[in-house]
Amino acid sequence: MAFQGIQATKSYQQINNATPDEIFPLLCPVREKDWIDGWDYTMIFSKSGLVEKGCVFSTPHHGKEPTIWYVTQHDPEHYKVEFVRITPKEEVVRIYIVLEDNHNGSTTANITYEYTGLNDSKNKWIATELDKAFEKTMKGWEKAINHYLEYGEKLFE
Repeated sequence: MAFQGIQATKSYQQINNATPDEIFPLLCPVREKDWIDGWDYTMIFSKSGLVEKGCVFSTPHHGKEPTIWYVTQHDPEHYKVEFVRITPKEEVVRIYIVLEDNHNGSTTANITYEYTGLNDSKNKWIATELDKAFEKTMKGWEKAINHYLEYGEKLFE
């Protein structure tokens, strides 16, 4: 019988303590080094050197093989960005972020991840561990970006 991946979508709303104009540029592999402890990447293609539609980069974090990221949407005017990341033989993840101005100096970041398993082990992880891992990741991200916005430095944990 042929392998059949499973898919799960998770969404989260973060409150970020700055305006969308301040936050949106931080959603970039280059700028994430400023605020995410342990973040590393290799830029493969970018005309500007920063995130943009068609940008391709890799990270070593998500599996045995480097994860390849492709930016499918980058709309600074409407504060929307979408990444598709592929970790060979493990998973495909679509990440869609839309920032909403709360008109009080804060922003709601609407974040949606769509996970697709590429092996039985990842299918099991999606079915049994994703909920807990996703929430932990989103809360950690929210804490880290807000720390950076307040203090101008990484939160080391």
